[in-house]
Amino acid sequence: MSDLLAHIDGPDDLKRLYVVQLPALADEIRAALLRYCAAKGGHIGSNLGMVEATIALHYVFDSPRDRIIFDVSHQSYVHKMLTGRRRAFTDETRFGSATGFTNPDESDHDSFVLGHTGTSVSLACGMAKARDLTGGTNNVVAVIGDGSLSSAVAFEGLNEAAELNGNLIIVFNDNEMSIAENHGGMYAGLAELRKTNGTSPHNLFRDMGLDYRYVADGNDTSALVEAFEDVKDCDHATVVHIHTVKGLGLDAAEEGRVESNHWHNPMPAPDAAPAKPNARKTYGGMAMDALAARFDAEPGLVVISPATPGSNGITRQWRAAAGRHYIDTGITEEHAVTFAAGIARAGGTPVLATSATFFQRAYDEIHQEFALNNVPGTLLVFSGGISGADNTHSGAGDVMMFGNVPGLTCLAPTSGEEMLRMLAWATGDARRPVAIRMPGEAVLAGERGGSYPRFVAATAESTDVQADDGVAAKADNGKAGEAAAAAVEMTGRSRGVGEVSVDDIAATSVDGDPWARYTITRSGSQVAILGLGNAYPLAEEAAAALDDAGVRATVIDPHQYSTIDAATLDSLRERHTVVVTVEDGQLEGGWGGKIASYYGDSPMRVLNFGARKEVTDRIPLDVLRKRYRLTAGDIADAVLSALRG
Repeated sequence: MSDLLAHIDGPDDLKRLYVVQLPALADEIRAALLRYCAAKGGHIGSNLGMVEATIALHYVFDSPRDRIIFDVSHQSYVHKMLTGRRRAFTDETRFGSATGFTNPDESDHDSFVLGHTGTSVSLACGMAKARDLTGGTNNVVAVIGDGSLSSAVAFEGLNEAAELNGNLIIVFNDNEMSIAENHGGMYAGLAELRKTNGTSPHNLFRDMGLDYRYVADGNDTSALVEAFEDVKDCDHATVVHIHTVKGLGLDAAEEGRVESNHWHNPMPAPDAAPAKPNARKTYGGMAMDALAARFDAEPGLVVISPATPGSNGITRQWRAAAGRHYIDTGITEEHAVTFAAGIARAGGTPVLATSATFFQRAYDEIHQEFALNNVPGTLLVFSGGISGADNTHSGAGDVMMFGNVPGLTCLAPTSGEEMLRMLAWATGDARRPVAIRMPGEAVLAGERGGSYPRFVAATAESTDVQADDGVAAKADNGKAGEAAAAAVEMTGRSRGVGEVSVDDIAATSVDGDPWARYTITRSGSQVAILGLGNAYPLAEEAAAALDDAGVRATVIDPHQYSTIDAATLDSLRERHTVVVTVEDGQLEGGWGGKIASYYGDSPMRVLNFGARKEVTDRIPLDVLRKRYRLTAGDIADAVLSALRG
């Protein structure tokens, strides 16, 4: 193999090569990507498909004077390699030193921090408009694809682009896929353009007033260089439609798994035990199985995913079996929420599942079409709370966002079994808009490790568990049982909940909401610790730490973060002087502050534990927990100090 990449520290080095050398460079980069993702993990499929196109872009255009904006930017690894950051992907000692998305703090070649979909054309329109107003002469290039074109904002950008009357180049990367398969009417037209080598009269880009050219082999560097040279310095908006192969370079065993290779986890060590499913896939799969068991009896029950299905436990097998009860809307969070509201208003039962960070894009629709109209629908919110993710995928603001939408009931289960009961209620008797904050890794670890004192251990003799629909299901030593049984089988615990039974919870329903009252899971005095959702295990740990200091704390599961249970909070005044709230999200505007506000100027001392108002970027969770004092020791120390004071 050649050694061209080792001598490229910027686009000027790339331009010194001959066009005939570029395929060899592409081979080097592709091999480096495969090594990097095997060791570190990352967005392998989209990057492998864009190797040649990225080389050609930097070979023809003059970045950073010419601005190249990658939509989502999860396919920007090659761009980074060619703009001075190759060692972050080729030197194992520097793996992870560059984020997986564009970031101006890293390089002048990156214009924006990007991690969400569909915005590149609008951003490029803005940069082109500013250039024209100030007399600039540079090129502006937007790279969009990999399903991003299904986003509404992408069409808004295309609509604007046609009226700019200035240089704007839109590279449409058509790899015939989104994260999973593509969905939507426009894809038939794109298939026809591919079939006719770009000559079909059914051309959505031309119909919107944009110039257009087609490159049949988007992984041919020579063809791409020629196309980009032809459109460089154009005086109007032009689309260059390139047909690429997502995941090009994966070995034969991986070729049929392009969806799973959208994101590739690091390869485990040869002697490593098989990895267990993470919380998203575990609890998402449980929810999907519970819903699937109802499809035959409930024709209007439908699961909606705005792309990213596999991440949330919606497997290909499940989707195939669900048939018409499952809809992938593409990367269209705003449409998906509004679509769900329409289904609910017409008598259906929609369940919409995606990540907290992606629900941010639909805040208006959640507030207006969903909550304001009081439609009976359910939002499953995955990956809420602090995490070690990059700064574009943080879910730390989810409680702040959802919990302050009027009319939206927001639930925070602290176990898989409780999540299933909440899901059954939300899609049944609730008849209102409900958001369920799906349990996270802390809850899953607590359940798998058997560390929740509030659960009564199941008898060792019994392996039969009664599911919510009354049908017995078998627990099978780690294999998933049917629907609601999965949670109990996973944890090895019965359905009893500490001092308050399931029936007791239902009996305390307020305005038809069985989750409006908090549950005291452990009685004590002086100190009460309320742990919301994923932070509940930490509340238990803090109480155990206080036990060692001779203080027996009360522990409370709030179940939800959309209302305040005044009756329970008032009852604490009699025997408690310190109330502690623990949440794994942003404190400012969050849930704990509402508890502090409720007690106001009363003698009750309230200590709030949660995250600062900041966006973090790939900071390990243990570091964040220490930063935010979200450890049992920190909480216990603060409580003891308050008691002494």
